[in-house]
Order: sequence, then structure tokens, then C-alpha cells
Amino acid sequence: MEPDLHELLRTLRVWDPAVTDLPPFDPNAAPADPLPLFARWLAEAAEAGQPEPHTMSLATADAEGLPDVRIVMLHGADEQGWSFATHAHSRKGRQLAVRPYAALAFYWPVLGRQVRVHGPVGVAPAEEAQADLHARSTGALAAALTGTQSEVLPSPEELAQASQAAWEQARHAPETPAPSWTLYRLRPNEAEFFQGHPDRRHIRLRYQRGDEGWTRNLLWP
Repeated sequence: MEPDLHELLRTLRVWDPAVTDLPPFDPNAAPADPLPLFARWLAEAAEAGQPEPHTMSLATADAEGLPDVRIVMLHGADEQGWSFATHAHSRKGRQLAVRPYAALAFYWPVLGRQVRVHGPVGVAPAEEAQADLHARSTGALAAALTGTQSEVLPSPEELAQASQAAWEQARHAPETPAPSWTLYRLRPNEAEFFQGHPDRRHIRLRYQRGDEGWTRNLLWP
């Protein structure tokens, strides 16, 4: 028997006190730049037991402006930008080639926090992309060497064969390049930090980049 979706949704809770702690957040004490605050929130999410706190939603748009979104991993964040990686020929890679602009969203429910950023996306030098890939796990390299991402897969058996060959290559030749593997950097022009409040007086702190640096504003929740 199929579950009643609407009935199921009515039974689910957001920020159950048994598993969620909504810490206080004083926006007046926030740093002038969003990057230090993000680094602190990411560390606090990890310390609080948030699974995979470095994963994020990546939103892009195609040539017609139609939106697309998926979950990817953050590879780094510094003054050059917030970085993630994929094959240039993947769906998101093709979209970024025609519309080099994206949005990221992090959600850490154990603390009732979200972080959203958006801005233009650039491509890091190829040698940096390969160095980033080879600094990761054998599995990451094997995945990068498997097949042609986002193309039609004829059968699960073909994937199994390609994956096995890629794992063998990654184990025996860990410096094997993946030429289409691309490191992208999003340079935020806006970043928003959301802290949930038990009385629904949520705090939204928005940073906006201007010619003279960052400005901050509070937003109505």
C-alpha cells in the first residue's frame, strides 16, 4: 500500500528539539566578511554531528534560462571563490559554459542554519583541477575516470565494467589525469546566513559585495 503523501507530510517536524539545537546568533557581532562566518558555521555544524556538512545544493541554468539543481561537495572557499568540481561535459558543466553564474545553498538542520551564496563562476587552471582531484580519495579518481558523465547509460552492466576498469586504473596509476575534470570557483556577490529561532523569529543576515567591500543588512524572515 502506497503511503498517503499529504498525511505523511503533516506528521513530519522541522527542528525537532530531540535532535536540533537552535543556538543564539547576534548579527551585530558577525565579521565584516562572510567567509570567516561561513568557516565558523561549517565547523560548528560538523562538531554538532551534522552528516556531510560540506555538501551543498548547486543551482545553475541552461541556455534557455531554465533552472537546474543538484547536490555537490564543496572543495574549498577562499578569496578566490567557493569551489566545486565536475566534468566540463557534464550537464552542469555545459550549463556553466553558456551561463557562468550559479547559486549555492547549505542546510544544517541540527543547528537550524542555512547559508546561501550566488555569483559569477570562473574556471580554475587545469593543473589546479588535476591537483585537487589527485589530492582526494582513490574512489574520487575512479569516479572521475568512469564513463562520460550525464550521457545516456545503455545498461547497468556497462557501468559496472567501466567502474571496475576505472578503479583498477586509479589504484595502480593514482596520477592518471582526467582531462575534462574541471574546478569551478563561484565568487559571491551576495551571501545570506539564516539562523532558525524557536519562536519563528528567524535571523537572516545578508552580505552584499560592493565597490568598497561588503555591506550587511538584516532581512525579514
